[in-house]
Amino acid sequence: MDGSPKSATAFAPSILTHHSVSALNIVVCDDINVTKKVKEIFVNSPESDADFEKLVRSNFPGALSNKDLVSRVVDTLALKGYSGSNTLLATSFCCDELARQLEDDFNGNTGFGAMAAHIPDDGYCVIAYGPHVGITADGTVGKVERSGIELVDNCCGSAIAASNYVKRITEGGAQITTKLQEFTDFQQGAVQELILPHGRRLSDAENRMVELPYALYESQDMLMSKIVKTGSTGIKRGLTLLGGVQINTGPDTLDYFVPLRFDFMNYRGEIVEGMLPSLKDYE
Repeated sequence: MDGSPKSATAFAPSILTHHSVSALNIVVCDDINVTKKVKEIFVNSPESDADFEKLVRSNFPGALSNKDLVSRVVDTLALKGYSGSNTLLATSFCCDELARQLEDDFNGNTGFGAMAAHIPDDGYCVIAYGPHVGITADGTVGKVERSGIELVDNCCGSAIAASNYVKRITEGGAQITTKLQEFTDFQQGAVQELILPHGRRLSDAENRMVELPYALYESQDMLMSKIVKTGSTGIKRGLTLLGGVQINTGPDTLDYFVPLRFDFMNYRGEIVEGMLPSLKDYE
């Protein structure tokens, strides 16, 4: 690092309890050492479970615990000059409360423009995004245990509903609907349209629930790239895109993230450096 670990705390989450609804706030001029900061953030999180982590990674190779993800991201970006006084973070995640540990939203071209206008002068932005998926203690993908709820619930419910819609089209002869035009459920209609091109891929998958978030990620990443390109004039010193698949688990286990993109871009929206290797687990 640059000898100033405090710079790496800029985009760490505020202190939270496991699966709580909380924002990933920027801490301006925070003087706490990054290692100490990350430790405080996850102080109420469950202990790491080696057997469960192995189970998660058997379905999602390359998955990192949120704690490891945050540590590696902030260390890497601190070397780029990101600091608490010059960095804005925005996220695009599902509205499910389980997906809110890494949070602060913007939406579409207009939302990107509004967000970019709030980047500090001579500053940077980090955008984290991606779909999420649940996994239960016994390794069932597409389900998750929730605090205070006896039912083992679908996760992501929106993605699974969209997947079922596409399955009826690709395998059952159903017709494509115009539900995207229904304003009262516009978001779900958009998810259905995003997953529609992947219908055959999902049908051919060994495990549809494992393949589903990767398919959604590819569509979301394409959409994100277009949004960034359109709004690149709002980028100042630089922009980092952190994309991947969130993996939500029950209350007694850590959540995980599969990083699939970690790119540093200049003010023209051009990729200067692919930083994904810095997030790989070499253990």
